[in-house]
Amino acid sequence: MKVLLVDDHPLFLEGLQNLLAARGIEVVGTAGDGLEALEKARALRPDLILMDVQMPRCDGLAATRLIKAEMPTVKIVMLTVSEEDEDLFEAIKSGASGYLLKSLDADQFFQLLSGLERGEAPLSPGLAARILEEFARSAALAGLAAEAGKVTDLTPGQIEVLTLVAQGMTYREMGEALHLSERTIKYHMGEILKRLHLQNRAEVIAYAVRMGLVKRQT
Repeated sequence: MKVLLVDDHPLFLEGLQNLLAARGIEVVGTAGDGLEALEKARALRPDLILMDVQMPRCDGLAATRLIKAEMPTVKIVMLTVSEEDEDLFEAIKSGASGYLLKSLDADQFFQLLSGLERGEAPLSPGLAARILEEFARSAALAGLAAEAGKVTDLTPGQIEVLTLVAQGMTYREMGEALHLSERTIKYHMGEILKRLHLQNRAEVIAYAVRMGLVKRQT
């Protein structure tokens, strides 16, 4: 496996290169920032790039996106001191195959790195759980956004009816409040159910609570 090392600290680069060489891993080159990493990746075609996050000129996240766009088969693992969720999530979104912290000891580092050959994503302890939590949160937000998008399918009058029915008003009370007949209110309710793909009044109320149209009862 041919490895390219990218870090803006020469002393760290030298130490890491020696550590990898001692384990029989070929280091084909080093780079001090993201732009140099792109140039070296083009010239050397490594199998794996160990990439720092915070570097001058071009950081590791931007470099990862650039390299993966040109060479999608090259594996990139971030090797950094940054434990910030923003850097972690952005690295994965940018195409990084893993995220390792420099605080790892040598045995942990090589054990996690060896997982690449088995198709595993090398992640420092605790980071996998944070990624799963973020993906779960993002999925929940995406679902909520999809529901919110349905509201735009309703007319202003239907949104008024949706809000009032969620407050527990009867058709008569809604008609009086909106100066409409009960028959018109029932028509609007039928349209709301149809457009929001809901089955009954209870689902309408639950939907309105999720959308913040009415406060949840305590």
